[in-house]
Amino acid sequence: MGMRVSNEQSDSAAESCVAILSKRFGGSDVISTVEHHSNAFKMAFVRIHCPPQHWPAVAKSLRFDHGANYCSMVTGTHYPEGNEDRGWEVVYHLMRQPVVDQKPFTNTVHVASELTGSDIPLEFEILVALPQGDEPSVPSVQSVWVGADWNEKETWDLVGIRFEGHENMHRVLNPHDSPEGFHPLQKQHKLRYHDYNEMYDDAQGFGRKPTDEGRVK
Repeated sequence: MGMRVSNEQSDSAAESCVAILSKRFGGSDVISTVEHHSNAFKMAFVRIHCPPQHWPAVAKSLRFDHGANYCSMVTGTHYPEGNEDRGWEVVYHLMRQPVVDQKPFTNTVHVASELTGSDIPLEFEILVALPQGDEPSVPSVQSVWVGADWNEKETWDLVGIRFEGHENMHRVLNPHDSPEGFHPLQKQHKLRYHDYNEMYDDAQGFGRKPTDEGRVK
């Protein structure tokens, strides 16, 4: 017993966060809602639609007011057929976890069923829609969550969305000598033959010859 947070705890934590966020940012087009996962447990999480100009303020509130202490993922998507206000989108996945850095020779035992308030683990999903254009950008939150450092680099490298204020931005998955403007998850057809033909035509390598083909075995 006590090894899993209950749905009631999760719902209570999510509803509390949404109420506070709505009161603070409700007049600035920041929309917060309580959602539920589609898996067996149906646990609650907080979904936030946030304009890019308000993202730094919302991020700091999530980190310091609501205890979101872990940036687990950042993803970006290109919508060339989208409307004028949503040509790109950045999605942040955050978590609030009661487990923190432990001092040497000490231990802390959390009983899930007894957790209350801001100690209840909670997930946050933040969607930042960006307008159509050739230079999508969103403010970096690298200074708020150290985990955003690599994730923002990866999103820029693959999708080409710039993170304003990010320090030490560089390629992390594509070759460092990739052409400027080459971001493979963008959906413009003109990038298909941008000196990286094979990367698109045979991404999985199904048409390539095995390295040991023709060798005498």
